[in-house]
Amino acid sequence: MMAGTGGKTDRGDRRVVITGMGVLSSIGNGVEQFAGALRAGLVGTTRITRFDTEGFPYRRGHQVAGVTPEDWILHLPIEEVGPAARLAIAAARMALSDADLSFAELQEQRRGFIAVGTTDGGNPDLEAVVEAVLPGTLEDMPAELARRVPASQLSVHVARELRLGNVEAMSIATACAAGNYAIGAGLDAVRSGECAYALVGGADVLCRKNLAGFTRLSLIAETECRPFDAERDGLLLGEGAGMLVLEDAESARARGARVYAEVMGYGLNCDAHHPVAPERESVGRCMRLALDDAGIKTEDIDLVLAHGTGTKTNDLVEAQAMRDVFGDAMPRMSAIKSMIGHTMGAASAIGAVAGALAIHHGFIPPTANHRETDPECAVDCVPNHSVEADVRIVQNTALAFGGNNAVVLLGRHDD
Repeated sequence: MMAGTGGKTDRGDRRVVITGMGVLSSIGNGVEQFAGALRAGLVGTTRITRFDTEGFPYRRGHQVAGVTPEDWILHLPIEEVGPAARLAIAAARMALSDADLSFAELQEQRRGFIAVGTTDGGNPDLEAVVEAVLPGTLEDMPAELARRVPASQLSVHVARELRLGNVEAMSIATACAAGNYAIGAGLDAVRSGECAYALVGGADVLCRKNLAGFTRLSLIAETECRPFDAERDGLLLGEGAGMLVLEDAESARARGARVYAEVMGYGLNCDAHHPVAPERESVGRCMRLALDDAGIKTEDIDLVLAHGTGTKTNDLVEAQAMRDVFGDAMPRMSAIKSMIGHTMGAASAIGAVAGALAIHHGFIPPTANHRETDPECAVDCVPNHSVEADVRIVQNTALAFGGNNAVVLLGRHDD
């Protein structure tokens, strides 16, 4: 997989479909609950309780609730599985159940592929390591904490928990674009014929480091995240996981699987323009790469799930790049971070789940908390209320720090 490239001809011509999804978010867990919350425009903002927020000016965020690790982690010692990996495992099990795939069936496949995107991986455990070591010595640090820290453990733990030895497992740490990177990698693995299936997505949990960093950058919203709003004042951090089962369309048809959507193509690039600020031309170029890879035109897009963080610069640059690519025929744009917060490496994976649900159920999720659209952005962000619509193709956009951009295109699968 090469960043910034596109084109099906050198990657295989198999059609790849989504047959199962698992999601954990502040507005609901599981595809049914999550879909209902998206339709209703629910907002999952609460006071952050995952860690001590004493001293922070703004302490609101989006947390996952109602998940008991023991319900999902059946084979690994729970104390050796970090919080982000726990979410990834739970979402992976949900996705496989939703796809009606048994573990025995997966083990019979010649080869599978697992990719989990993340920003922080085991960073919350690293914070615990520091707290353990600073007052004492290395001997005071619980050994299981050290084993939970590496980001690589996310994909490895998923594979081990599911007892899938015939897989390639990778963790992708390209920050807020990591979920889309993982989906693109899975698409390549399946459409090339290299793998029979792919289990891909992203997971992250709230951590003090991110709250401190975004607070220092003055990017945390005082009350709510309001993407593309004239009075937007920043983002709210969130946590969650989204995992998707990708299969060859013919194999899915042969086993009578339900298909949510087809993964039509993707684009990646890295402009290295700035540590935190997006670059307009590069963002537009990434969108065009995805369109070229999928072999479709701008007028084919019905909905864009925007990166839409609610920060002044990001929303404006994203809207300008959209205008550069789509001209006056701008599709509707929905920013679900207004409902679930910025879930870091899980963001675009959860966005892909939302996009597949929009196609499957025929609706456009709203941008919540909206008051008045910024005239400089000038987008139809579907304010506050979902819209019933015939959604055939969705663009899922992710823009990460360091200029790592990733765009995935999902479409209705017609046999």
